[in-house]
Amino acid sequence: MRHLLAGMALFALLATGAQAGDNMVVKESAHSVAATLDRLAKILTSKGITVFTRVNHAAGAKKAGLELKPTELLIFGNPKLGTPLMQSNRKIGIDLPMKALAWEDNAGKVWLAYSTPASMQARHGITDKDAVFKKMTGALGKLTDAAVKAK
Repeated sequence: MRHLLAGMALFALLATGAQAGDNMVVKESAHSVAATLDRLAKILTSKGITVFTRVNHAAGAKKAGLELKPTELLIFGNPKLGTPLMQSNRKIGIDLPMKALAWEDNAGKVWLAYSTPASMQARHGITDKDAVFKKMTGALGKLTDAAVKAK
């Protein structure tokens, strides 16, 4: 139930489709929620990035007797990038592995969102791994762009 409530809160925050300050990147997808995350998972694994799990919040809501438009979370990561960050500050492990949330809004548009590496860097005060955060930022931008584009 805790996961459902957290997911619903995040969904409410992002339901407008706007960028949530500088802490999240939100992109409109040309695909359904499931197809968006299928595409992202395929792209990630093709680049050697591990997909750990997928959470279907709408299915969880249904089991609880509630309704939620399609909303899914993909959890993925690359220990070669994440481990050095945790060596600097283990608390960043609360934000790692990375997560991408896809959802359908009330107008039927699909969105894909993820936390910016810069927001995680600031949150955990990691000042000695700028190159790692820069690499993460570039990779996330390219990989998610590929997942949401029309073809």
